[in-house]
Amino acid sequence: MDVLALEAKKVDAVEPEKKAAPRPKPKAPKKAKRIVYFEVEIVDLKTKEKLLLLDKVEPTATVLEIKALFHKSYPKWYPARQSLRLDPKAKCLRDEDILQTLPVGTTASFYFSDLGPQLTWGTVFLAECAGPLIIYLMFYFRLPFIYSPKYDFTSSKHWIVHLACICHSFHYIKRILETLFVHRISHGTMPLRNIFKNCGYYWSTAAWMAYYINHPLYTTPYYGQQQVNAGLYIFLFCQIGNFSIHVALRNLKTPGSKTKKIPYPTKNPFTWIFWLVSCPNYTYEVGSWIGFTVMTQCVPVAFFTLVAFIQMTVWAKGKHRSYLKEFRDYPTLRSSILPFIL
Repeated sequence: MDVLALEAKKVDAVEPEKKAAPRPKPKAPKKAKRIVYFEVEIVDLKTKEKLLLLDKVEPTATVLEIKALFHKSYPKWYPARQSLRLDPKAKCLRDEDILQTLPVGTTASFYFSDLGPQLTWGTVFLAECAGPLIIYLMFYFRLPFIYSPKYDFTSSKHWIVHLACICHSFHYIKRILETLFVHRISHGTMPLRNIFKNCGYYWSTAAWMAYYINHPLYTTPYYGQQQVNAGLYIFLFCQIGNFSIHVALRNLKTPGSKTKKIPYPTKNPFTWIFWLVSCPNYTYEVGSWIGFTVMTQCVPVAFFTLVAFIQMTVWAKGKHRSYLKEFRDYPTLRSSILPFIL
């Protein structure tokens, strides 16, 4: 009996086994978000003929991607040649515009127009600069059929003529090198027909001023060396300033990015003009041609400077308005091209 009682006590002393914890119920799989695809219809702007219907276009597609899809069906119209807009009278859509952010429903109609053959802006800039450089040198070396035969391949006796050639060549060589190694061009292309207009102007004015500066009967500036030196100093100062602004604008942009920033002065003193002017590259460019005008005392150069100033003022005002529209904190003290004036 004692043995049985002892065994019973041992059993009672054993702790009861713990119950297993209940397993958590598996979570129901999340339902995939339904993607609402768009239907894009591309219509010819002039004839109103339906050119293409794109089905199941993703809402995050950009205008550039839509142009690429259109290009597959119409190979002759590459993306840079296409202009797409939501209304025949509306502005062209930007390549970076996203489909779902546009004021359209799930069925969108785009109006297409052909911009014609395109050239990159870099190519246009190089053509604009290379032409005046070569043409001016042709007059400087007095190639045949330009002046009287007795002056063929002769050299001017005035040292200002040689200085003017050096400055003119320096200016356009600088612009060519900047196009190749400094500028980050935001615009992709321009119509091929525009190159004839742009180059025609630059090339003809270069020939006009070169004809008179290198002419055998050219007369030196009225105030002599003092006037030449003053013009030269203005020219060189503005050339350095123009280059400094171009470098500052390049450093403002990161490669491949289209994010716009407000340009501010840097440690370079030539960039301090940013406190007063939105487009100091144009200010320095006009200053360079004013210096060249003073140095050569040539009417065609003065005419070119005046026209250049008018054109660059138009560009500067447009850029200034763009800055004010895009940036609420844009410095209010700045003018477009001339401090406190214009």
